[in-house]
Amino acid sequence: METLRERKKRRTRESLLRAALELFTTQGYEHTTVDEIAEAVDVSQRTFFRYFAGKEEVAFAVQNITEAAFVAAVRARPPHEAPMKALRQAFLEGWDAIRETVESIVPVELYLRMYRTIESTPALLAAHLRRSAATEETIARLLAEREGVDVDTDPRPRLAVAVFAAVIRVTERQCCVREDFGPEALRTLSAAYLDQVGPALTGNWRGA
Repeated sequence: METLRERKKRRTRESLLRAALELFTTQGYEHTTVDEIAEAVDVSQRTFFRYFAGKEEVAFAVQNITEAAFVAAVRARPPHEAPMKALRQAFLEGWDAIRETVESIVPVELYLRMYRTIESTPALLAAHLRRSAATEETIARLLAEREGVDVDTDPRPRLAVAVFAAVIRVTERQCCVREDFGPEALRTLSAAYLDQVGPALTGNWRGA
């Protein structure tokens, strides 16, 4: 059970996180200072650094949580599922749980706005792509372990994850282009695009 001290620390961390994302999405990541984030929560800069190493860490704090939840969901999929199905079902069936996790920390609308900020901020976009590559490698190794293959000699785990990640990347781009794009629309579009992976890779486009 969470102690009073632990609860206070969690609330301070979440307040700093929400304040940071609000500032990043309204006045820009590059134009926001750590001092401004701390001031918005009425704490010292020193207190900020007790919870986050810097602006980049706080910018990706919620994504860290959602990515960890997705990796855990993939790990929990039934062993008989084919790799692509395991990825698809982990994403779609875990959607509500991941959304609830996000909503317990920040409003989903703010989370989506932060994605748009990441896409439009070169330093954050570079960090996002670097982090995504690391997550994809983690999932590829997890799939290889599930299937009993060597990830370093069998290309299929990394190829499967690359295809899946590309689909999610396409839907994220749609979210960033359209400001009216909410979480349910994002889930629906992701499911539709994932269903098109097979036909897109093996079908005859000209006959469509």
